[in-house]
Amino acid sequence: MTKFFLILLAAALLALGAFAFWAQQPVLAPGAAAIDFSIKAGSGVRSAAQQIASENIPVNPLLLEALARATGKSARLKAGNYELKPGTTPLRLINQLVRGEFAQESLSIIEGWTFRQMRDAIALHPALKHDTALLSDTELLARITPDYKVPEGLFFPDTYLFAKGSSDLQIYRQAHATLLKRLNAAWEQRDLSLPYKTAYEALTMASIIEKETGQKAERRMIAGVFINRLKTGMLLQTDPTVIYGMGSKYQGVIRKSDLLTDTPFNTYTRAGLPPTPIALPGNAALTAALRPETTDALYFVARGDGSSVFSTNLPEHNRAVNKYQR
Repeated sequence: MTKFFLILLAAALLALGAFAFWAQQPVLAPGAAAIDFSIKAGSGVRSAAQQIASENIPVNPLLLEALARATGKSARLKAGNYELKPGTTPLRLINQLVRGEFAQESLSIIEGWTFRQMRDAIALHPALKHDTALLSDTELLARITPDYKVPEGLFFPDTYLFAKGSSDLQIYRQAHATLLKRLNAAWEQRDLSLPYKTAYEALTMASIIEKETGQKAERRMIAGVFINRLKTGMLLQTDPTVIYGMGSKYQGVIRKSDLLTDTPFNTYTRAGLPPTPIALPGNAALTAALRPETTDALYFVARGDGSSVFSTNLPEHNRAVNKYQR
């Protein structure tokens, strides 16, 4: 009897050791392709293990269930979309399910994009759930904030991470919250002599600065020029606002007739700032709009290499235009 008991004990210890060894071995060999899998909401541990095995993941569902139960984590597995990476062990897989370490995706919103370009990029991302696809811009904005009527400029350009299968509303809400945080922080640090009545006006200016130059080092100087124009009552006369006002009519060229055609965004025909932002400004443009360079310059013209020449008077500006533009 004692001998039989010892045999059983040895077998149990051997099985336990083999089980512990299995739990620490990679499910996928190094260099193998990662595998996406999902756990449905309401799944128990047995169903979760079977769903994992059904996704062509080479793991024994009975052993995986036993491991979850043995570690006391069988009731804590979270539903969602996951990614099994090479080198992941069964024990690490259980911990991944408990912690809800969902498969991560990313989406980049680019500085200077319009809201339409942002919507197009989100609509084309295959890992998002497209809950806003049938919403108008106005309807979409109403899902995010009641404080604004036009979405242009209200979203911060950045790279956003999200779990695969997340609602696209998550991206919009996160980008809007980030924009408000950055804008409010810059507004609190603003030069109090600036002619803005609201932070929204500063956001509009930042969007113009964003479209005027790709040179971050010049943005505060360009902001200084526009502030000087606002303070002296000059027209802003900035081409990006004209282009925005033209909409689909813009085909890559601005003609003199376009500059003379009045729209709410034509700063050659209307004084002051346009009614809304014209693009999504980044942090450098926000900072420039609210902490502009102190300058006497009233004009600038592009050299053609991405940089600009600044002038304090019209004759000087005309000479620069003749040199670099004509």
